[in-house]
Amino acid sequence: MSMFTRSIPKLISHTNLQHIRKMASTPAAHIKSLDHLVLTVASIPRSTQWYKANLGMQAEQFVSSATPDITRHSLLFGSQKINLHELGKEFEPKAQNVKDGSADLCFITDDNVKDVRQRLIDAGVEMVDLSPEKTDEGIVIRTGAQGKLRSVYCRDPDGNLIEISNYI
Repeated sequence: MSMFTRSIPKLISHTNLQHIRKMASTPAAHIKSLDHLVLTVASIPRSTQWYKANLGMQAEQFVSSATPDITRHSLLFGSQKINLHELGKEFEPKAQNVKDGSADLCFITDDNVKDVRQRLIDAGVEMVDLSPEKTDEGIVIRTGAQGKLRSVYCRDPDGNLIEISNYI
C-alpha cells in the first residue's frame, strides 16, 4: 500500500465529513436576483453605442467613492445593469481571467423576437445561424429561468453571444 493511499483516511475524518455535509446543506446566502454583471469590452464608446442603438439600453456614467478618480460606465435596462470595463484598463475588483467576447447573455423583451430579428438585420447586425433547429423565421426554442423561450441570436461588437427572447 502506498503512502498516499494510507493517508487518505486521515484526510477525510468523521469531523471533516460532518463539516462538509453541513456546508452543502446550508448555503451562505439565498440569492433572489441579479443586480448587475461586468462585461469587458474592447471599446466602451463602441459597445455603448451598439447596446443603445440595437437593444434600447440607456448609458450611465458614475463615480464610485471607492475609486473617485475613475469614471465608470454602465448600460441600464429594466431593473438591471451591465457595468463596462475596457480591456486593458480594468480596475479592482475584477474577474480572474479578463477577456472580451467571452460572455453569453440572454435578454428578455416584450417585442416579438421575429420583429426584433428583422430590425437587427436591417441595422446591419449579423444574426447567428442556428440551422437546422431554427424555424423559417430564424427563431429557436430554448428554456429560460422561468420557462420556454422563443429566441434569436446575434453577436455584439466584441463577439459576445447575445440571445434575445420572449417567454412562450
